[in-house]
Amino acid sequence: MDINMAINLGQQTLTMILLLSAPMLVLGLLVGLVVSIFQAATQIQEATLAFVPKIVVVLASVVVFGPWLMNTAVSFTQNLFLNMDKYIK
Repeated sequence: MDINMAINLGQQTLTMILLLSAPMLVLGLLVGLVVSIFQAATQIQEATLAFVPKIVVVLASVVVFGPWLMNTAVSFTQNLFLNMDKYIK
């Protein structure tokens, strides 16, 4: 494996990590923003009010996006294993 192939593989891996984590992070961010606006408007400063909705939404997004996440991760892993001979050389 030469340096260009190693850099390309690392780049693909980081892109895959960002792609797989994006749905949960974006939904958690949106819910956190809504809860923060609600807390600022009502002046309720309860710490659990910020965490519980985010946890519920992130878990729900894992359930909703789970099949897509699994298919994407499995196809990436299959591609790695199928091209293993190119990486070992």
